[in-house]
Amino acid sequence: MKIRGRSISKGRATGKALISKQKISFLGAVDPLTGIIIDTSLDLYGESITNRILIFPGGKGSTVGSYVLYQLKKHGKSPYAIINRRADTIVAVGAIIAEIPAVDSLEIDPIEGELIADGEEVLVNGTDGYIEVP
Repeated sequence: MKIRGRSISKGRATGKALISKQKISFLGAVDPLTGIIIDTSLDLYGESITNRILIFPGGKGSTVGSYVLYQLKKHGKSPYAIINRRADTIVAVGAIIAEIPAVDSLEIDPIEGELIADGEEVLVNGTDGYIEVP
C-alpha cells in the first residue's frame, strides 16, 4: 500500500519500523555514538534506532538535536529513514544535513492509524514524499 505525504529530506530507504508515540529530543535522548535511546521517560528507552525506520510524532527541544542526527549518521548509528506525523525544524534540518530520507503529513496517521506495526518492513521515499507498506 502506497501512502502519500510530504517530502522533508530526499532519498529512499527500506527497513524495519521502530515506532514511538512520543516526541523525541535528540539532544539528551539518543546517544550519538551508539544510537541507543537513553532517555528513561521515553517509550523507546533502551532501543536502538540504528538502521531502522524511525516513526514518531516529531521532535522537541534544543536545535542542537539537528547535529545529533548528523553525528548519528557520521558514526553509522542513524536510522535509515524518518517518518513524522509533523516534522519540526530540528528534525527536518537534521535529516537534511545527515542525508536521512524523511517524510511527514501522511494521508493516514502512521502512529495512531495502526497502519504500520513495530518491526514491519517499510519503504520511505523522501524524494517523492510517500511510504509503502505491505
